[in-house]
Amino acid sequence: MPGVENFLAFSYFINFILIIVVVFFQRRDPIVSMAWVLCFILFPVGGLVIFLIFGLGMKRHTRKIYLEKQMYGEEITNRLNRQMNFLDMDAAREVPDLDIVRYFCKYNCLLTENNSVKIYTKAENKYSDLLKDIENAKEYINVLYFIIRNDDIGNRIMNALVRKAESGVKVRLLYDSVGCILTPRSFFRRLNKCKNARAVRFYPVSIFSLSKINHRNHRKIVVVDGQCAYLGGMNIGDEYMGKKKLNPWRDTHIRITGESVKLVDKYFSLDWDFSTHDNITENLDTIYHDKPAVKENIPIQIVASGPDSPAEEIKCGMIKMLNSARKYAYIQTPYFVPDQTFINALVMAADSGIDVRIMIPGKPDKSYVYYTSFSYLDEMLNAGVKIYLHKGFIHSKTMVVDDKIATIGTTNIDIRSFQLHFELNAFMYSGRVASHCRTIFENDINDSHILTLEEYMNRPRIMRLKEGFFRLFSPIM
Repeated sequence: MPGVENFLAFSYFINFILIIVVVFFQRRDPIVSMAWVLCFILFPVGGLVIFLIFGLGMKRHTRKIYLEKQMYGEEITNRLNRQMNFLDMDAAREVPDLDIVRYFCKYNCLLTENNSVKIYTKAENKYSDLLKDIENAKEYINVLYFIIRNDDIGNRIMNALVRKAESGVKVRLLYDSVGCILTPRSFFRRLNKCKNARAVRFYPVSIFSLSKINHRNHRKIVVVDGQCAYLGGMNIGDEYMGKKKLNPWRDTHIRITGESVKLVDKYFSLDWDFSTHDNITENLDTIYHDKPAVKENIPIQIVASGPDSPAEEIKCGMIKMLNSARKYAYIQTPYFVPDQTFINALVMAADSGIDVRIMIPGKPDKSYVYYTSFSYLDEMLNAGVKIYLHKGFIHSKTMVVDDKIATIGTTNIDIRSFQLHFELNAFMYSGRVASHCRTIFENDINDSHILTLEEYMNRPRIMRLKEGFFRLFSPIM
C-alpha cells in the first residue's frame, strides 16, 4: 500500500536524522549512543516516540540547578574552605582514606565529625521513630520522598504532619510526580489546606513534557528542626513492611543526629527551591540555633548526585571505596545494572584477592530489570565475585569496605541511579558503623541463596534470551 510505504519511508528518514543527532551532536557515552541507534533501527516507527520521552535530558534546567548547588550559605562555604586546607595539612587525622574525603570535598561535600547514626533494617522501627520525631517537632518538618502511598502508614504519617501544621509547625512536603503517580492528589491536598504547610510535586510530567519522565527525585529525606535527619532506601508505604505481595521485604535506612543534619537539609532546600522558587536555601545559616549534642563522633559526608552534575559523584565515590579495599567489599542493591567503569572496578577488586560480595533480590519487582541484572552476573561470577540471591525483595542500597567505610542511601548500582536520578548517600568513615553494616550483610546471607557459576550456566535458555534482549537497552532504560 503506497500510504503505508510512504509512512515507513518517512519514519526511516526521521530515524536516520535522529541517529546523526545522537552520534554527532549529543556527545553521549558511546555505549548509550549505540543503544539508541539500535532502538531506531529495531523500532523505526516507535523510535522517535521513545526518544522524545526517554532520550531528551533536562538541559535548560541543568545549569540553573548546578549553579544553585553552590549556594550553601556563608557558614558552610567558609567551613568547606577551611576543611580543604586542613585535609592538605593534617594527614594523620583519624579518618581512613583521606583521598575519598578530598574527592568529595572537591564537589563541595563537607566532612562533619560530630554525628550519631542509627541504622534501621526494619521499616516498622523506622516509621515508629519518625512518627515520634514528627510529634516532637517545634519549628519545622521538611519531607521529601520518591513514593508516598495512600495506605495505612501513609495516612498515619500524613495525619501526623497535618496535626503539626495545625499546631503552628512549618511543614514542607516534596514528592516525586512520577513516583507518586498512583497516589491521588486529594491525599496531598489535606496538607495544602493547612496554613503552615505546603505539598509540592517535583518536576511534574504532563503529556506535553514527557521528556521530564527520566529525571526523577529518588531521594528519601526527612529533617525535623535541624536536629535529626532520615535518609536511605525506605519510602512511605505498607510494602516496605512486607505487607504487600513482595514479602519478605528487606531495606536499610538511617537516622542522623549532629552536624550532618544541616547538610541533608541543604539538599532538601535546593530541591524545594527548584520546585517552588521560595529560596529557603538562603536561610540555611539562620535556621539552626544550637549545636545538637551527640553521643558519638562519626565522620560523615553527605553526597548528592543527579542529572544536574556530570561528575556522578556517588558512583565515583563507590569506585574509590572498591579501589581502597584490602580485605572485602560487600554490596546490597535491588537493581544491578552497572556501567563499564563500575564493572571494571568490581572485577579488578576480585582479581586482586578482595572478597567481593553482591546481594540482589531473589524475588524481583520489575522482571525486565531482573533479567538485565542477571546478564551482568556472568562476568562477576567468572571473576570470583560471590552473588547472593535474597529469599525476598532486598531494596537495601548499601556498600561497606574493610570495617572502615560504609555508605547507605538511595543509590542503586545501576545506570539510571548513576546518571538520571537525583540521589543522596551518607558516606560514613567509622569502624563501628562499617562493622555493623558488615554484620547486617552477614545476617542477610542466612536469608539468601548463593548463586554458583554452575547453577548460573545451567539456567533456562529462555531466560538467557530475555537477558540478552533487555541487556541491549540497559544504557537507556
